[in-house]
Amino acid sequence: MTDEAVARAAALLKEHRESIDRLDAILVFTLAERFKHTQGVGRLKAEHGLPPSDPDREARQIARLERLAEEANLDPEFARKFLNFIISEVIRHHEKLQK
Repeated sequence: MTDEAVARAAALLKEHRESIDRLDAILVFTLAERFKHTQGVGRLKAEHGLPPSDPDREARQIARLERLAEEANLDPEFARKFLNFIISEVIRHHEKLQK
């Protein structure tokens, strides 16, 4: 590989990594915003004696996210695992509010 090709590859790698870093920041801030809303939901549920988990809604959300993942050319299995993790964290927070 020529020095020029290596330099081009290094520049492309740098661009990709900068994009990844920006997207990671977007993900973190988006998750923080999402959790602000789910905490509000948790407080409402606790105030009104509603259960911390809503299996029907969770199933609908998982199916919706799988469809979105397919549209975005993202592995639906990954999307399902990701949302299941988020849902389990939300439920854990809701359960804490119920105590």
